[in-house]
Order: sequence, then C-alpha cells, then structure tokens
Amino acid sequence: MVYDRAMDLFSSSAFSNSTAPLSEVLRPKNLDEIIGQEKTLGRNSKLGQMLRKGYLPSLIIWGPPGTGKTTFALALSQHFKAHFVNLNAVDSGAKVLRENGEQGRDRRLQFQQKTVLFVDEIHRFNKAQQDVLLPFVEKGDLVLIGATTENPSYELNRALLSRCRVVVFERLSTEDLSKIILRAEAHYGKELSQILTKDAIDNLLEYSDGDARRLINSLEILYSFTQDQSAEESALDVNNMRELLQQNPIGYDKNSEMHYDTISAFIKSVRGSDPDAAVYYLARMLDGGEDPVFIARRLIILASEDIGNADPRALSVAISGLQAVEAIGLPEGGITLAQVTTYLASCPKSNASYMALNKAKELVERTRTLPVPLHLRSAKTALAKDLGYGRDYKYPHSYPTGWVEQSYLPEEVGQPELYEPTSRGFEKTIREYLAWMKKK
Repeated sequence: MVYDRAMDLFSSSAFSNSTAPLSEVLRPKNLDEIIGQEKTLGRNSKLGQMLRKGYLPSLIIWGPPGTGKTTFALALSQHFKAHFVNLNAVDSGAKVLRENGEQGRDRRLQFQQKTVLFVDEIHRFNKAQQDVLLPFVEKGDLVLIGATTENPSYELNRALLSRCRVVVFERLSTEDLSKIILRAEAHYGKELSQILTKDAIDNLLEYSDGDARRLINSLEILYSFTQDQSAEESALDVNNMRELLQQNPIGYDKNSEMHYDTISAFIKSVRGSDPDAAVYYLARMLDGGEDPVFIARRLIILASEDIGNADPRALSVAISGLQAVEAIGLPEGGITLAQVTTYLASCPKSNASYMALNKAKELVERTRTLPVPLHLRSAKTALAKDLGYGRDYKYPHSYPTGWVEQSYLPEEVGQPELYEPTSRGFEKTIREYLAWMKKK
C-alpha cells in the first residue's frame, strides 16, 4: 500500500492525550475534514456549495454502513451551530418524535436556533411515525437528517421524501481508507507497517470493504494489542491478523439493499450468459447466508422468463434444482445450485413466451371480455347445441399437417402475432415447424 504523508490532516499531538475510543478521536470536526464523498459534499459539488453558503435542507442519506452518515450529520450541526438530537428509529416512537418536534419549535421561536434531528435507520419507522415528522419538517422546527442503508423510495413514504433531499453516500475507496490509516498513525505515533506486514495491510483494506467504522475498530484492536511491542518484534502477518480480528464473512444482510443488488446482479449475469459472473454472485449470496430455496425459486422464474422455449429443458433442470436443495439443504445444496446456475447461464436465451404473455395482457386490457367465437364454445348441452355452440368447428387432426386455417380469437381482435419464436436454440425448430405446419 502506498500513501502520501502530506495527506495527514492531523498531528500526533492533537490525539496523544485522548482516552476516547479511536472512532471518536478520528471523527471529523467539520465538513472539510470528512473523508470520502467528495462528489457529494466537496467544495465543487452543488450540495457542498449550498451547505457552505448557509442553506441547510432536510436530507435523507442513503449509503452502506461506515461511510460517514452520522459523522456528516454531526459536522452539519456544528457548522450551522444547531442543536443536535441523535435518535435511532428502532427504539424511538411517535411520542419521542413529537416531543423533539415541539422542543425544536420552541428553540426556533425563542432562540432562533436550528434543531438537527438525526435519525439512524430511518427506514424502520412505520408510516404513522413518518407522518409525525411531517409538520415539524415542513415548518422548519426540525431539520431532518435521516440515515438509511435501504433504498429510500422503497422504505419512506412520498410525503416525507418530497420534503427531503436524498443524498447518496458511496463506499469508501482504498485511497480514502488509507487516509484514515494516516490519522490513526498520527494518533498512536506509530506507523502501521511496524505492526503489520504489507500483505496484512492490503488484506485489512480488503476486509474493511469500504467501511470506515470496520477499519477504525480493527486499527484500535491492532494498536492496542501491539502497544508494548518492541521494534525488533516481527510484524503480524495475514493469518495472525485474521486470528486477532476474528474476521467475519463478507457483509450481507438478507433484508438489506445488498440483498436486492446481489440477486439482481446474479439474475442479470445468468440472463447475460456469463456463467463465471453468475457463479461468483451465487458464492457471495451463499457466503452471506442467503436462503438457498429463494435462489432456486428465482432460477425457476428465470428459466421461463429468459430461456423459455429456446431450451425447454431449462425449466425441468431448475425445478429439479429446487427439489434437490429442499431435500439436502446446505452445504451440499450449493453444488446443485452451481450446476443449475451454470447450465441456465449457458443456455440459448429467449423471452418470446414472456413477451407473448405481456402482449396478450395488453390486448385483454384493451378489449376486455369479448365473447368467445361460437365455433369454439362448449356444446355439451342440448341448449348449447341449439344456440350454435361448437358448430363449424374444424378438428385439426383431420388434416394432413395437424393444422387447419380457422380463427381462434374474437373477430374484433383480428389476428395479432403475440408469440414470435426467435431463431435461437430449440425455438428455431419451433419457428420452422410452425411455418411448415401452415403450408397447404
């Protein structure tokens, strides 16, 4: 890892006497000290310019854990000399929100002071709780800064979203994480290379996965463990560091945005006929604890939606995969999922049957319940026969190719082409057979 000492924004003397947790010691004190999010908060960004000119709107900050959402809210309150209230949506009800709103109103009217209400995990508020915030945000009693790892458009109601600006925070880059290491080195007065090998430092950055909180917590453990280590002692290698930090599997929450993003990437990789990418995302989901039955069911949907008649066997393979996973579970079920995934990714693709259904739905929406043609109606009763049901129906098996020209749709519909087989895979055979069958 290579980084520039000139990037160090703090001197060691600034931290040397602190007994606070490292996360608090290194926490930026103003907007300019925030690491990362330059595109969103930098001096050249629109939001950054707006904030530095003195305008503070209510914001919903959407981003992965450890990207500085809480730090940003604190820096904002200090920048605007606002009263700061920190709540977590998990343990804050409507009563608490209403009390804070009323206190914010009093503070605004009596002291002309803004109140920044920071709500972590704001997506956990139900609609009623979100509605409590609306009048206070609308009148300026509260400046709402909501933090969420979930897509706000899915989790927050429109009324609240319309009163806030959504700000997207990205995971921190390796360069950003390296700056945090510099600050930690300045605080401890010791370079990280004195306690970790180069490979271990690189592994630590990978393990941090763009999460500043994870990196800082790891650094605190590493420096505390090696504080009495002499210069002659060997630096920790990758294995020793992993053992010390008890490194966990990659972050993956089955109820989070990552869940949706990863399954989306997985399906799109199979659809795009890239078995390597598909099995990579499969491994990520399994490593993160995703339900294998959920994955198998999604593959069944894909077998019909994206492969269809280009390879009719795909649906059978996918269904068999689900049955196998339900029968044997994990970890062996992962082998079956890998087989199904790579097979489906390698199949010819066609969405012709799926598109045919969509076209048919649009046709039904336009024409509604048109009467079924008389010759196609059931003639099982005497009355039905008297009314002409089934009359003039032509039996296809009585003709040489098993097909005879007759209309199967209501007259008002005409003869739309809903199913259009492609020239890929088995669907090419279907296309040729339909053309042959209709030859006279």
